[in-house]
Amino acid sequence: MKRGMVRSNSVRSRGSSASTPPTPPTPMAPRERLKDCCRQLVAFMCTQVGVGGLVVGYALVGAFGFLTIETQAALEAEEQVHQLRHSTAAKLWAVTNAQNVFNESRWREGVGAALRAFQDGIAGAVKAGYDGRTVQEAWSFPAALTFSLSVFTMIGYGNLVPRSGWGKLATVVYAVLGIPLYVLYFMNMGRVLASTFRWLYTKMYQCHLELPGSGSGSAVRVIVPSTACLWVLAGYVLVGTIMFAEWEGWNYLDASYFCVTSLCKIGIGDFVPGTGIKKSTAKGEGGESTMADTGEGHTKLVINFVYLLLGMGLIAMCYNLMREEVVVRARDLKARISRWLESLRLRATECYYGPEEEASESEDEEEEERRKRRRRRRRRRRLQRELREGRGRSLPPSLPQGLIPLDVEDNNDIEATPREMLRRSYSTSRY
Repeated sequence: MKRGMVRSNSVRSRGSSASTPPTPPTPMAPRERLKDCCRQLVAFMCTQVGVGGLVVGYALVGAFGFLTIETQAALEAEEQVHQLRHSTAAKLWAVTNAQNVFNESRWREGVGAALRAFQDGIAGAVKAGYDGRTVQEAWSFPAALTFSLSVFTMIGYGNLVPRSGWGKLATVVYAVLGIPLYVLYFMNMGRVLASTFRWLYTKMYQCHLELPGSGSGSAVRVIVPSTACLWVLAGYVLVGTIMFAEWEGWNYLDASYFCVTSLCKIGIGDFVPGTGIKKSTAKGEGGESTMADTGEGHTKLVINFVYLLLGMGLIAMCYNLMREEVVVRARDLKARISRWLESLRLRATECYYGPEEEASESEDEEEEERRKRRRRRRRRRRLQRELREGRGRSLPPSLPQGLIPLDVEDNNDIEATPREMLRRSYSTSRY
């Protein structure tokens, strides 16, 4: 009776458990949800797309930041020069008005003093950062973006530098945070471009030679030669030469000189893009020429920026591909040196032991003797282990434990029982 009740209860419990809907997942706590979002964000930022977007965003933030900080310092230097110019003009007019008696010596003395004061003032303004350009020309958005790019890519053109204390401090912090980001971009972009170029080169190589199984996924390892990498870099420099020569007004030699020094991160600074694409000359209402903003200047700026970043990625790609070729050639060289050393060893052995047949026979005999000794040692260890574990046959109690024979090198019968082997070795032992 009790069994039936228990059985019915168990059946009812099963039915009830089967009919209950699955429990919904417990909602995550806000803190755990925030941690999960941060992990996903960091994982995305470590991808190629995330790193590229992070580099571009970092450059834009740096451009706006330096533009805001350094504009004030440039305005102060420009205002100082304007005041110096007006004061010098007033001094010259005062000297001319006072010496209106045609006294040439006194007039020259007064004008010379005013010009010397003007010269000293200009020298001080130049030391403070004034270079003859207005604030809009010195710290335009293209110039600030180029400065940001030159900082975290370690090019360092040097034509535009921060003058204020806050600008120098911001440059230090910006470089410390941006250089690791650029290194991460350099490595990821180089790996991606190297894999893509290797795949394209392999397909072209297979189509050219008509290798069997080229379309069946067969593992064909093709090493990209260094000449292909050099041709890619030469073509990229040629495209940049034409582009900068047309947009910046440089000749082709200066444009190619800028491309090579920038991509190699030399950064001399005598040629910097962005100075000729922000504004263009236009005619005003009175016929005079004025500087007006052009809509396509920003597009050219973006193209120049992408050209420099992509070019540095190509440098990383060529580095990866050339390193692979160097590794393969180093392995080949190592194999050749090993074969050469082996041939020298064989010659020395032949000179010392005689012909090669006799040397090989003596080596075979030594190897056979070593194998025999190893077999004997293994047989002796196995016998000792069996005796220690008690798995061997029973021995007479008169045999002391300390007199277990260890010398079984003369027993060549592997199939003999442990007792027979002990009997033979014990009869021949020195004990």
